[in-house]
Amino acid sequence: MADSKLSGRSALVVVANYGVEQDELLVPVQHLRDAGAEVQIAAVTADPIQTLVGDKDPGQKVSPDRTLDDVDASAYDVLVLPGGTLNADALRLQDKAVALVRAFPSAHRPVAAICHGAWGLVEADVVKGKTLTSYPSLRTDIRNAGGHWVDESAVSDNSNGWTLVTSRTPDDLEDFLKAIEAALTETAT
Repeated sequence: MADSKLSGRSALVVVANYGVEQDELLVPVQHLRDAGAEVQIAAVTADPIQTLVGDKDPGQKVSPDRTLDDVDASAYDVLVLPGGTLNADALRLQDKAVALVRAFPSAHRPVAAICHGAWGLVEADVVKGKTLTSYPSLRTDIRNAGGHWVDESAVSDNSNGWTLVTSRTPDDLEDFLKAIEAALTETAT
């Protein structure tokens, strides 16, 4: 039976159609749904999303619920940015994806990014003054964008009027999911 602690809450997960790390997409989506949240996956196109395992091996294909062009950011309580090097690199070149990343902090709503998903935060110029983590290879990008990079499994930063939840790798998913739940619970009150 599904948990209802996030009932009435909604999450938008934004990905490219190729290269998202399988567990960084599927595990949070299933976890949030099991906790009672409504979750929508938005991709660049309506084509199936080809996930990867370890950035190289083909994983499951997933059908997006909508395209980036069909998303109204104000309809969601949290934005989730999964990683995968190819996914994150492709997304930061999509103007609509970058605009979505900017929309959530502007509306004081949480953003959660794992692994290479933090590239979207850097591209959207929303990390200045924030403490966050990511896949280690992004630390210089984050520092150059004005963020404070730390090597922790999950980081939640509530400064500057909005919550940023970040995590390093699929190995940290349990801590990442707890932090997302906490951010959604806090914004519900």
